[in-house]
Amino acid sequence: MPDYDAIVIGAGAVGLAIARSLALSGRETLILEAADAFGTETSSRNSEVIHAGIYYPKDSLKARLCVDGNRRLYRFCDERAVSYKRCGKLIVATNSAERGAIESLARRGAINGVDDLRLLGGREARKLEPDLHCEAALLSPSTGILDSHGFMLALLAEAEDHGATLALRTPFLHAEWKGGIVSVGAGGTEPITVSCAELVNSAGLSASRVAEAMWIGSTWKPPATRYAKGNYFALRGRSPFTRLIYPAPQEHGLGVHLTLDLAGQTRFGPDVEWIETIDYAVDPRRCEGFAEAIRRYWPDLKENALVPSYSGVRPKLNGPDEAATDFRIDGPETHGVPGLVHLFGIESPGLTAAMAIAEEVLQKLAAAN
Repeated sequence: MPDYDAIVIGAGAVGLAIARSLALSGRETLILEAADAFGTETSSRNSEVIHAGIYYPKDSLKARLCVDGNRRLYRFCDERAVSYKRCGKLIVATNSAERGAIESLARRGAINGVDDLRLLGGREARKLEPDLHCEAALLSPSTGILDSHGFMLALLAEAEDHGATLALRTPFLHAEWKGGIVSVGAGGTEPITVSCAELVNSAGLSASRVAEAMWIGSTWKPPATRYAKGNYFALRGRSPFTRLIYPAPQEHGLGVHLTLDLAGQTRFGPDVEWIETIDYAVDPRRCEGFAEAIRRYWPDLKENALVPSYSGVRPKLNGPDEAATDFRIDGPETHGVPGLVHLFGIESPGLTAAMAIAEEVLQKLAAAN
């Protein structure tokens, strides 16, 4: 008999959601986390936005899991008293070319099942946000903001209530399959070797490296993970906006958007900075580019109103000059190993989709049995 029914590698929002679902299904579950706390990377270094599912191609995992995850997330937050605000979002067109882009987004969102979108003229949008400059806007009422730490804490609490165990400062080292049982080695101050029947790689930025450290006796190879850093700047003083403001989508990202936190403070970002090694420093010299982008939809942004805030790094499966890719959730149907699921490229909308991703993983594990 294995030591655990299931082991999850990575204690970000997605890993914790998977561990919760495994524990709720009756599996004795161990979560391995290399850091000294849960959710210290991508899950805590983002905009904390609850996305509606507008941007993603029809039938993609991002579209399906974001729309499903949005509903699951709001319901879970209500049930577990996790703080959030359904503040809504305006995606703005500042010229006629961008008007076509947001009209296309409206059609795509409707195809994906987002049924509350409204196209607004410039005057109608300014009635909602008087300081906004735009020719048209797309209103997404089901977009919101979230206490991401509170969300992860609630996921972990429910997982632990059903028998899951979190092992911090315990980095995954290797795994090997023997007779249907997985032997997993983990490091730290007290290295361990434990066994399980099911193994889930939800290591985020390290998912490709983790997959390479597993010998599965297969010709399957993991994809390479690229790092796209997103910098954020904060606004000095109060913001005149009550909703999130997004420009029309940009290449490799959603543009420098305005978001609010639950305390009402305003921040702008992320931009896209391709990096080779993980680095969270924010270069103050990027402020000029931020201000130029922001003034396209908020001309009254004052000089010296922005201060460097924080940054996050997104795990990308595409490079700078390549088209954006979908999530990759590789189960036994892909690599041929029962009881193993890898998650690659889980960037935005991963936080929103976390609970739906967890159900997808459980379905892949069940299909192999």
